Amino acid sequence: MTRFCCKFRRVAHDPDPRLLRAFSAVAEELHFTRAAARLYVAQQALSRDIRRLERELGVELFVRTTRQVFLTPDGERLLPHARAVLAAYEELGAAFTGAGGAPRPLLVDLNSPNGMFSGRVLERARELAPPDCELMARYESGLTWAAAEILAGRLDASFGRVAGLDRSVRARLDWQPVRYEPMAVLLPEGHPLVDRPAIEPADLAGETIYGGAGNPRTLEWTDLARQLFDEHGIRLAPPAPLAVGVDEFRRLMAKNRTPVLVVVTFKALPGTVLRPLMRPVPLSPVALVWRKGLRHPGLDALRRAAAELAAAENWLVRPEDCWLPEEDAAVMGGSG
Repeated sequence: MTRFCCKFRRVAHDPDPRLLRAFSAVAEELHFTRAAARLYVAQQALSRDIRRLERELGVELFVRTTRQVFLTPDGERLLPHARAVLAAYEELGAAFTGAGGAPRPLLVDLNSPNGMFSGRVLERARELAPPDCELMARYESGLTWAAAEILAGRLDASFGRVAGLDRSVRARLDWQPVRYEPMAVLLPEGHPLVDRPAIEPADLAGETIYGGAGNPRTLEWTDLARQLFDEHGIRLAPPAPLAVGVDEFRRLMAKNRTPVLVVVTFKALPGTVLRPLMRPVPLSPVALVWRKGLRHPGLDALRRAAAELAAAENWLVRPEDCWLPEEDAAVMGGSG
């Protein structure tokens, strides 16, 4: 890839295409809010990418006033080079499309077929995608596992809690915040709290609740559960055999009679009762995650669908009385 030299400070590596894409969008819109909407990212994340590119190149690319944004001479000089690099990436992607010029299917892990909102995002993305673009669902569960599959090239996108991933893994991914999902507890019938319409975490003090311990695919969920439980005196249930499928999950729950930490969109199983948690409302932060640098029309449709649904249904609005770890709030504040 052509390096930026000439009048720009020599950089140690080629600029990230994402940063060039951010720069190009702002340069063409001359408006950070419109550029962020065009890229389906938070304005804060877009501003951060522009600052990073400016640091890497050692120049100021934009002049920002309260009324307008315009290119500096260095920004004007960079723009044709950025466009050329991005066009080269588009050509590279086009060289690896499927037969007849159609893109290969985009493989999307929805975590679970059990009524999760990610299925709605996929269905809307299929409506938005070009006719020759196929989006294929997978149901494997757990962003820890899915992230490894994404980086290995066996999966394209998934949904989950980014802050729970190892930082070295996170550095190779991009993500788009999609939803703060309220958490709930799945109680076995006959539990003393089943008659309450909602349960406070403090009511569960001293209880032992299953939060995925022992499942290597869902380490990010177990970490979130442990943080919540530690704050409210709840015991994390010891590792249990990995239950694959609804029937196995139901069988083990009936055998152990241990409450399970879930989200409010989880469908209660026969013999169980789902109760939302409140005062505070614990939140499970969910982002759409993909491999850094991936270009695919199906991903574009998926990102647009997620942004549309999140805006229409206030998925990214946090309740005033909520619980969310600081790191999760920071990670969800922008894209990767």
